[in-house]
Amino acid sequence: MGLLEFEKWSNQPGLFSEKSRFCARLRGLTPGQRRICRHHKDHMPTVSAGVRKGIEECQYQFQGRRWNCTITSNETVFGPLTLIASRETAFTHAVTAAGVSLAISRACRDGSLASCGCSRASRPRHLHNDWVWGGCGDNLEYGYKFTESFVDVREREGKVKRGSREQGRQLMNRHNNEAGRRAVIKKSRVTCKCHGVSGSCSLITCWQQLATFREIGDYLHEKYEGATEVKVSRRGKLRVGNPNYSLPTPQDLVYLEESPNYCIKNETLGSFGTTGRNCNRTSPGIDGCAIMCCGRGYNTKRAVIKERCDCKFHWCCRVDCNICVKTVEIHTCK
Repeated sequence: MGLLEFEKWSNQPGLFSEKSRFCARLRGLTPGQRRICRHHKDHMPTVSAGVRKGIEECQYQFQGRRWNCTITSNETVFGPLTLIASRETAFTHAVTAAGVSLAISRACRDGSLASCGCSRASRPRHLHNDWVWGGCGDNLEYGYKFTESFVDVREREGKVKRGSREQGRQLMNRHNNEAGRRAVIKKSRVTCKCHGVSGSCSLITCWQQLATFREIGDYLHEKYEGATEVKVSRRGKLRVGNPNYSLPTPQDLVYLEESPNYCIKNETLGSFGTTGRNCNRTSPGIDGCAIMCCGRGYNTKRAVIKERCDCKFHWCCRVDCNICVKTVEIHTCK
């Protein structure tokens, strides 16, 4: 849904009416998701926008890694990678679930959805007694519940054998979806604003507010770095693969399989390789040429770029700039 352009549909009359059959036209939905879609048609553009935000955040967080969250044009979005229960797949589930939860929560506050409005969260205990708890807060509760029902129904409706790999994958996906939703709640905060003549602050109003998606993405990227390898037991429960490791919390990411080799192009495994990728010659980190190029070395070429410089503001209202020319080195993996 993150690849759909709902903007092109927005001018269609009766798109969200009871007789509209546009849910049947959405590719990639399971029967359970189509059922929820029919009852909440007006939510679908917001869901689409949330998934798109998740994809964009994934690409930002992984831009300097061997796998850089490459997407495909088919319904799997991330290609064959989704068939591998790896750490990267765990992150994609968490970040897209977080994107949907955040988008729905904010749409409720903005009055864009018929079945929800501003947050009705209870007053925090630590809030000053004289401050007013109200305003129109982001509806985290509704965003969480709707995302849980719409996203996780995909994992619940398939019948699988207890203790099988298929059940393990369902449990893994649900766990990581939950981690994404919880990240939205954990990073939210109470925001307050002063009211009064000339900033006298005679009245202070507070409400619940979401964090930026970049903060949530950074938090989930930390969870990716510390993801826990698990396996499914005969009883159909996830347990830690290495007994020396502590049990993962609902906020942590989990995975079942090791990641494929992203150094070499292998479309069957969803790896596009790193040949031709830009790298940082001086960096010792994952974006450095030594790691990014997998020991194959790199090519260097010089490029001349022009950019605005020495800009000056003139009152009122003009900015004059010079054009500076400089030569830069671009390094790409062999």
